Amino acid sequence: MPSMADPHFSRTLTYICEHNAQGAVGIVVNRPTELTLSGLFERIKVPLDSVEVGREPVYYGGPVQTDHGFVLHQPVGSWGATLAVQDRVGLTTSKDILEAVGKGEGPPKLLVSLGYSGWGAGQLESEIKQNAWLTVEAQDSILFDTPAGDRLQAAMGILGVDYALLSDSAGHA
Repeated sequence: MPSMADPHFSRTLTYICEHNAQGAVGIVVNRPTELTLSGLFERIKVPLDSVEVGREPVYYGGPVQTDHGFVLHQPVGSWGATLAVQDRVGLTTSKDILEAVGKGEGPPKLLVSLGYSGWGAGQLESEIKQNAWLTVEAQDSILFDTPAGDRLQAAMGILGVDYALLSDSAGHA
């Protein structure tokens, strides 16, 4: 919501990858950093064969473990440490997926982030009740095919809402 004061989440679109009784894990998907995949692969000493893939940005995934990489990808595949999200999208934290991407053998659709967003048990539910977040059914096309700067508005469009017209104060009926 526009009233979100936390600079880590202001004007973000966060893809929730896991949500259970212990809490929730998500990746911010609309905040590209200045670091490119080429730069990241150079840092972790993994060869990257594709100049085009190397131009893709690395995203700020959230304020937790910002020194660790997280790869959202489609299809799920069978990587070393993958969480299947909705049977179509995977979240992988093992280096083998990046090695495969470097060789041109990785998943065709991916988004690489440093860091993730995490909430403790009941925390996200409480924030939603306080109108801190709007929720919308995830669409793979927004995640992988929509330019980063357009993703938030595209998600709001699913709700029929223009983000620019939202009030920064909320109430309860």
